[in-house]
Amino acid sequence: QVQVVESGGGVVQAGGSLRLSCAATGIIFNFNTMAWYRQAPGRQRDLVASITPGGSTVYIDSVKGRFIISYGNGKNTIYLQMNSLNSEDTAVYYCNARLGGRDFWGKGTLVTVSS
Repeated sequence: QVQVVESGGGVVQAGGSLRLSCAATGIIFNFNTMAWYRQAPGRQRDLVASITPGGSTVYIDSVKGRFIISYGNGKNTIYLQMNSLNSEDTAVYYCNARLGGRDFWGKGTLVTVSS
């Protein structure tokens, strides 16, 4: 059974940094993609960044140059380094792992940026 677990959220002042971690367990294959999504209060869940085993990355415009998605040891662990955080980044951040058309989600980790 695949499990996806995020960690690393918290409260940070505007301009600060946080690193989120995500570990997907219960599978021996590499996922097709892994990604970070976020959902702010009253808004839909949106893609933030994604990465493939080949190293291709995608970022939404609002985080380009500030956030970095990367793999950890192995291809089933990812990180999201978030720098120069601002209030617009406040949200619950979810890790997504996709394999063969199936999506696996974590329960999310809350990031709050205080001004």
